[in-house]
Amino acid sequence: MGEKTKDWKEMYAGMAVDPDGYAYNDPTYWSGDLSLTIELTNRELYDRPTILCMIPAEYLGIENYCTAVADDCYRQWIPYLEDLNEELYNRHKTREETGWYYTAHPTGEILVRNSAYFALRPRKNASDEADRGPQMCLCTRIQVQLKPNDKKKAFRLLSNIPETMTALIRGFDWERSRKVGEFAEKQKALREWLTGSEYCAFLANGSILPRDSKTGMALEGAVPFQAPVDEEIEACGIRGLGIKKGVTIITGGGYSGKSTVLETISTGIYDHILGDGRELCVTDASAVSISAEDGRCVKALDISPFIAWIPGGDTTEFHTDHASGSTSQAANILEAIHGGSCLLLIDEDRSATNFMIRDSLMKELIQREPITPFTERVNELYTSLGVSTILVIGGSGEYLNTADTVYRMDEYRIQNVTKQAKAIYAAHANGERETAAVPKIRDWRTNRVLKTKGFTPYPKVFGPEKLEVPDIGFILIGDEKIDTNPIHDIVCHDQRTAIGFMIRKLENKHGGDLFSAPDRETIDLMAEVDALYAEIEAQGLDVVYSGLFPGCDRYLAYPRKVDLLAVIERMRRVEYAK
Repeated sequence: MGEKTKDWKEMYAGMAVDPDGYAYNDPTYWSGDLSLTIELTNRELYDRPTILCMIPAEYLGIENYCTAVADDCYRQWIPYLEDLNEELYNRHKTREETGWYYTAHPTGEILVRNSAYFALRPRKNASDEADRGPQMCLCTRIQVQLKPNDKKKAFRLLSNIPETMTALIRGFDWERSRKVGEFAEKQKALREWLTGSEYCAFLANGSILPRDSKTGMALEGAVPFQAPVDEEIEACGIRGLGIKKGVTIITGGGYSGKSTVLETISTGIYDHILGDGRELCVTDASAVSISAEDGRCVKALDISPFIAWIPGGDTTEFHTDHASGSTSQAANILEAIHGGSCLLLIDEDRSATNFMIRDSLMKELIQREPITPFTERVNELYTSLGVSTILVIGGSGEYLNTADTVYRMDEYRIQNVTKQAKAIYAAHANGERETAAVPKIRDWRTNRVLKTKGFTPYPKVFGPEKLEVPDIGFILIGDEKIDTNPIHDIVCHDQRTAIGFMIRKLENKHGGDLFSAPDRETIDLMAEVDALYAEIEAQGLDVVYSGLFPGCDRYLAYPRKVDLLAVIERMRRVEYAK
């Protein structure tokens, strides 16, 4: 390369001349059998390339190529790069001046990521025919901050990478990797068992549920979880508590651990790393955490199962840009069901009180009430749709009679108190007047059809596509500013970034381009989302990535369909056909 370079084009092109004088371009660089492919992160970050690093799996002694093992390998490599950053750190200079190594920072959940995975790679040199087949490699991505117009420093920064890869090979904790693989097999077996069982969640004995507020990992000295002796079951050789499908109440006094148990069940939709404490706690993968969400928008949604009428509006096709607590919680439940959820997780502390309950005294006082409280619909959800619900309730006994199972928490110890709860309810309910039966809903699931109008990454005013995903929980696309913070099951920024790119790809598929008419006026959103996930399954997460957007990170993590749909359903400028 030239002595001074601003765009590093020679490096990205891999411009080279072989010993015979033949010029060629190849952005993959080799250090023995270790390879580094230099990728342009986006159109503005020329001085911060993304490096795809590949290590033959056999060099690490790996034969299990699952997501959990790839994730662990990446976590084992990060400390080596952090050591390099410690050497580079200078409090008087910026990272642009000193150089820096940026990595993805995975949380305790194990997710499919474009920063750590296994894939086949052609061998660089094959001594004989038998060695010419593709080679399984650990593939990881990092980013390197280069200093503009400093070729020598760039060379030092980039040449450090194969050195850390070699250090990882030498210091690789093979025993830890093997154990991670074994746990991954256990987690997989547990999830397969759960799918075909009468349970919607399983909490293993010995799990550490409380979290350390600083690290997010298991709290040291916390009481290990233990299923009641008469409730204990065995699944895949692991003993613990199975929570049956239906309606389950978890109750207890303040600070008893009931919300901690619900949080564990919520995060059980994902596998967890060793040391998290909840490695063998699994939940129906379709579970959705539900809460009230004042101020969210709702578009063309039938919320009449819960809200019979509103002044001057139609609840069978409800629209609002600023939903109340009750209408937003109704919308969140119905959208979760529409997205395929078979398990709702609800904490009364994050719910609208008038949506959740209405006791007999208030029913007698208020004669004309449009809201059918959730307590009167929760059983129907299970009997007509097979949608289970787990609720944390501490302040109302209205659900005791509707619940199939009631658990009580006391100092982080759980006990089944269903019989006692039913007896208490019966004693106090004796003599109360009967209320009118709530009419059943003919069809809970409604398939809304999305209009292409307004579903575009282009602003209304003239200008290029817009997509930004700042690290504060928002997605900015076209004219939309979508707050994803209330979607509790999106657990990391990389998932949010992937969702931003996925929405952009969906929008552009059918004429989202500002300069051309859409090829159709409406789209079947569910069908298009299914097709997009099939494409990702076949080609990997990077199929949605584009380097056109400097406001988006390069690291992507796999989001669930129901969470992608939840983000789209919060878009304010889209429309749905009647």
